[in-house]
Amino acid sequence: MSDKLLSLENVQAGYGLTQVLQGVNLDVERGSIVSLVGRNGVGKTTTLRSIIGNISPTGGTITFDGKDITSMSTEQTIQSGIAFVPEERRIFSELTVRENIEMGRLGVDASDGPTVDQILDMFENLKERENSHGSVLSGGEQQMLAIGRALTADPDLLLLDEPTEGLAPYVVRQIEEIIQDLHDQGMTILVVEQNIPIALDVSDYTYILEKGEIVHEGMAADVREDQEVLDKHLGVGLAD
Repeated sequence: MSDKLLSLENVQAGYGLTQVLQGVNLDVERGSIVSLVGRNGVGKTTTLRSIIGNISPTGGTITFDGKDITSMSTEQTIQSGIAFVPEERRIFSELTVRENIEMGRLGVDASDGPTVDQILDMFENLKERENSHGSVLSGGEQQMLAIGRALTADPDLLLLDEPTEGLAPYVVRQIEEIIQDLHDQGMTILVVEQNIPIALDVSDYTYILEKGEIVHEGMAADVREDQEVLDKHLGVGLAD
């Protein structure tokens, strides 16, 4: 990959005495969508949390846009241009859709970013419910709101953790279309996704994580056709 926006070199991280990441090496090229896939509990979310600064790596280096962000706090990382949409979405249930989106601008210089109205225009479901409280939204609407809120910060890199988890198939397709639209607009995205077909469909390049290490990487289209790799590392088959 030539124009690296994000680079992880031999990153090690964990929780307390438990080492989860055993030396992860991963690159995200500017303007690309990269997927990080693997079975449950192999360190995918830990990788994202290490990047955003939720946990501090115990070894290795994380470089973003040419700067070493390994030891940065979450606040500093967000200010540097990274947005994170966690699996649990963290919607403010007592705030309206519009107010939730406005919260995404706090603490960052988003003067060049999209306005709240522009975000609402991107998500038709949200525009219809802009005055509804977060507590009454469906799972899919909450996911769209979490993505929209992250985009108001005008990030250079968007981290998505399991964006289709627990959603109905037709909503999954909507989320997939949103990710594709963002890609078409030039957004750089690193997505962790348990739905392997979706992950490989939306991404340009993919990494497979196993026991805290990258065990395979390649163009997503090639990985999709490599049944041996899919069976060995993911235990899935993607029959046509």
